[in-house]
Amino acid sequence: MSLDRPLDRSTSIFRRLPADEASGLRTTARHELARVYKSRDLVVLGLGVMIGAGIFSIAGRQAATVAGPGVILSFLIAGIAMLLAALCYAELSSTLPVSGSAYTYTYVIFGEVWAWIIGWSLILEMQLAISVVARAWSIYFAQTLTDLGVTFPGWLAWMVGKPEGFDLPMLLIICLLTLIVSAGARIGLRALYVIVSAKLLAIGAIIVVGALHFDQANIDGKIPVPPGPAAQSADLLHTTIIGTAFGELGSFGWFGIFAAAPAIAFAYIGWDIVATAAEETTDAARTIPIGVIRGLVLATVLFISVAVVMVGMVPYDQIDQGAPLANAFRHVGEGTMAHVVNLGAVLGLTSVILVLIVGLTRVVFSMARDGLLPRGLATINRRYRSPSRLTLIIGAVAIVLGETVPVLTLEPLVVMGTVFAFTFVAAGVIVMRRSMPDLPRGFRVPWSPVVPALAVLASVWLLMNLQVVTWLYFAAWMAFGLIVYLLYGRSNSILDPRSRHFGQGRHRR
Repeated sequence: MSLDRPLDRSTSIFRRLPADEASGLRTTARHELARVYKSRDLVVLGLGVMIGAGIFSIAGRQAATVAGPGVILSFLIAGIAMLLAALCYAELSSTLPVSGSAYTYTYVIFGEVWAWIIGWSLILEMQLAISVVARAWSIYFAQTLTDLGVTFPGWLAWMVGKPEGFDLPMLLIICLLTLIVSAGARIGLRALYVIVSAKLLAIGAIIVVGALHFDQANIDGKIPVPPGPAAQSADLLHTTIIGTAFGELGSFGWFGIFAAAPAIAFAYIGWDIVATAAEETTDAARTIPIGVIRGLVLATVLFISVAVVMVGMVPYDQIDQGAPLANAFRHVGEGTMAHVVNLGAVLGLTSVILVLIVGLTRVVFSMARDGLLPRGLATINRRYRSPSRLTLIIGAVAIVLGETVPVLTLEPLVVMGTVFAFTFVAAGVIVMRRSMPDLPRGFRVPWSPVVPALAVLASVWLLMNLQVVTWLYFAAWMAFGLIVYLLYGRSNSILDPRSRHFGQGRHRR
């Protein structure tokens, strides 16, 4: 493909961004990101967003209610499903190493309106996740201080660690991390190394001490646990799509092991953000696939290790769902480790917020650079070589959203937005192999199209395990997004001849 290939002058909503336009050189100072990441940095970026509080809680909750000790296999199943999607991301990121990630892949392969849908989905995922995780951070932060004997005066207690309403710690942590990210990728990366190193030390201590209290009797003969009766849903809106179609199935047994996997997949969510760092990565075509896959594999090993010590310390029917891992250590007489768990959760959630801000900034930056959102959002701060203005806006929106909306109840929408994008990326590998076979690829998915097809099926399975109400919220968000696209994005796109930015592509001088 020639870099001089003219842009498509069509006004069709299905027009496609030329591959050379998506991955060409970005020579304009207003829209060029600094290259700061290497392969090891990307692994840290992935661990920063994947290893949050979920590693300390999801295993226990799913073991107690759905899978029993078979939750170990649930983590493995979820990890395999994520790995299938990660292989697809690896191929597309090595072919189109751009900050837009799934949004830009879709733009090139399927067309503009589909790219908008995926970009809008990613905005939902990451913007909501920042607020959700920050709210959870505040709750863990308050609990950690309470367990250490710190008490808050009455005038302060009402605004610390609450699931809804104004929350001061949430406000402060979002402000702090937003300022760090806005100051440039290098500063954010240094902070991330410190936080990730500290939480990995905490996880290492948890695994080692937990292994000392591992009781094989808690697992032997209990994978799977004998099936239990079907759970009764409160109403149709809070029934999963599968439950609506086939009726609610029982917990435990082999079905319980598979049913726990979608919930556990939430713990893995975020590894795809590594791909948004492509433009800031040295030798991205080779480095991004390495960072994505290595980070996911390492996270899977850590998840499974913590799950093993969790169900090995306490019989699954005695696990405390409120604070499963912390209380498991108290159960075996290691009360001090409960503080390590809380500290690890606080550190874990801190890095998650930081990486989410980085990822969302890069996605919106790409959409704005393409004209689908206001181009001013794609302006780079010359001092920090970072989209600082956009970062501050994202932080402000996260604060308003988190302080005014009961975001913890909307957590499944984070999974919905993410897995929806996974489906398009996996399908995109199959389509791109046929439509653009000559594009150079730094990584190729093995056994294609079988592996991408399995990734599509795994993503659909995860989506079908979300509740009807989540689908309705997602549909409403998408409908609103399409209105925004039709009223603004379509006519302001760099591919639209009516736009004053027409022809001002990513690499054009």
